[in-house]
Amino acid sequence: MFFIIPIYYILLIYILAAVLPAAYLMRYVYRQDHIEKEPPALLLQLIGYGVLAALLSGLLELIGEKILNTAVNGKISQSSPAYHILLAFFVVAVVEEGMKFLLLYRRTWRDPNFNYRFDAVVYAVFTSLGFAAFENIKYVMGYGLTVAVPRALLAIPGHMSFAVFMGIFYGKAKLCSDMGDRAGKRWNIFLGYLVAVLMHGFYDACAMIGTTLSTILFVVLVAVIYLVVFKVVKRQARHDEPV
Repeated sequence: MFFIIPIYYILLIYILAAVLPAAYLMRYVYRQDHIEKEPPALLLQLIGYGVLAALLSGLLELIGEKILNTAVNGKISQSSPAYHILLAFFVVAVVEEGMKFLLLYRRTWRDPNFNYRFDAVVYAVFTSLGFAAFENIKYVMGYGLTVAVPRALLAIPGHMSFAVFMGIFYGKAKLCSDMGDRAGKRWNIFLGYLVAVLMHGFYDACAMIGTTLSTILFVVLVAVIYLVVFKVVKRQARHDEPV
């Protein structure tokens, strides 16, 4: 008993440290939805879909990394910036944002609650932060509480920012679809995925490379996230419209 209780509380502290940053950002975006709040059951399902996306991404990234290693074998060093850029953009970002989007689309596209453009931002953020929370639990459990603060300030808002822009275009795609504009729907879905991949790839590449220049670019990107993305969320909420 004397050992079980401390271990239980330590485990709880680790999980809270990993999950609370994502929960805080979910709450922030949820509160910006002024016209019609989304059902809690749907949002919980999207968090679960985000966790599923993380699990599937882990498997696909292992395959993707093996393919990349085979393709560049003897041509590019795995410690080089070029390799890290290829890994960040064409494996990590493509897979993770792809899985998030596919599960987001599967669950929400035909849902009757998806009736306002800002709903798409809410759905994308909850899916992405479900992914991020699960990923964060793995990191905190693996590396300890020392990684909790930097990940809360960097990685979690990063996942949110990718989702915000994906959600903006996802909402536009829904609007186009309801207007009978199939080309507009496909174009906006493509743009939403592309922008999320480019942002995610740039973020991860800068973090992986570790040079002075990449570190500066990483800091600039994080600053943009804090200065721009939260304003974008508020602006999208203010200009919400039915779809």
